[in-house]
Amino acid sequence: MYALVDCNNFYVSCERIFQPQYNNKPVVVLSNNDGCVISRSSEAKALGIPMGIPEFKIKEFIQQQNIKVFSSNYVLYGDLSQRVMKILENFTPNVEMYSIDEAFLNFDGQQIADYHSLGLNIQQRISKWLSIPTGIGFAPTKALAKLANRIAKKFPERTNGVYVIDTEEKRIKALKWTKIADVWGIGYRLTKKMQRKNILTAYDFTLPHNEPFIKKEMGVVGIRLKYELEGKSILEINEPKTKRTIAITRSFEHDINDYNELKERIATFASICSEKLRKQNSCCYGVILYLQKNKFKTTDSRYSFYRLKTLPFPSNTAFSISNIAIEMLNEIYQEKTSYKKAGVIVTEIIPSNQKQFHLFDDENPKYQKIMQVMDDYHKRIGERKIRLGNQDLQRTWKMKQHHLSNKYTTNFKEILEIKCH
Repeated sequence: MYALVDCNNFYVSCERIFQPQYNNKPVVVLSNNDGCVISRSSEAKALGIPMGIPEFKIKEFIQQQNIKVFSSNYVLYGDLSQRVMKILENFTPNVEMYSIDEAFLNFDGQQIADYHSLGLNIQQRISKWLSIPTGIGFAPTKALAKLANRIAKKFPERTNGVYVIDTEEKRIKALKWTKIADVWGIGYRLTKKMQRKNILTAYDFTLPHNEPFIKKEMGVVGIRLKYELEGKSILEINEPKTKRTIAITRSFEHDINDYNELKERIATFASICSEKLRKQNSCCYGVILYLQKNKFKTTDSRYSFYRLKTLPFPSNTAFSISNIAIEMLNEIYQEKTSYKKAGVIVTEIIPSNQKQFHLFDDENPKYQKIMQVMDDYHKRIGERKIRLGNQDLQRTWKMKQHHLSNKYTTNFKEILEIKCH
């Protein structure tokens, strides 16, 4: 039996933990640079605020309705997400973190008499320890667990936030209730094609006469999904995989036309890429630099630029990756040009233990020792305090965050203060 545990309105819930005065009030969280709405409380949804709408389009409405707005606090959300996952590991070792607010659990081999009671227990544990509300769906397959989770969150009064598909009757009922657009893995374009073939629900998707069409449009992925909806477990819990590409790209708070400022951003992005490589015990051969002009302030038809270079040796140090990224910047930078976005991407990634050493051309061995000291220190204090000389010592990257909350769980200077009278 599988379970899908999904935190309700996760970003909003994280903010409410430390600011409970916003419970039962409309709250929204914005994307990078305070761009679009990416999380809404139930109260904000009831006011009709759609997901993904740019903040500037509803600025007056936000003020009229007294809606609380937060900038994305990814440090806080990431830390709380890890705490949720640690709690889930107390119930089963087979946990797959599907996204920052979702996880699949596998209970195969465990003798559990009542899955609904187990779900309530998981839900209450997370609520008691973290004050984060969750919806939980149990089913024989991962795809059906997704449906069960959707039902649990759609009808909280009847399900208490936990729903179990454990009979054929419940499975058929869930499939007939679920619209094809809401099936896991069916996107907008596929939905339109399915609807034209009169496949309107998840139940229609499983009918035998639709299998040739599904196979034609979706291939083996579609057939696997069909089997999953039929109750045949095909998709197992996945182990964390090493990323083949790591990218750090950001839109700037303001247009940048100064070379030194742009160079600092590139060095910072390269440094973060190297840190992510070391976390997964990998090295890279290829480094890509990405620059994007402000298309509204240029007369050129081309406003995006890429440059790729290969390192002479595999590396995961900030020194090597930053140096080659800055070399590419020197080649493609144009004076008196406004740049809106930039990024560094590392590719051709290999495990560190498969690194081949070169006789005449290799990396300075001191670099690895310096990186180890930096990583150990940052892990201990939770912040990137040691940086390359050409990085901004104040911030990792400049991003518009006018409504940013504190890093309550990772920064002692921003820890929650309680006044007792």
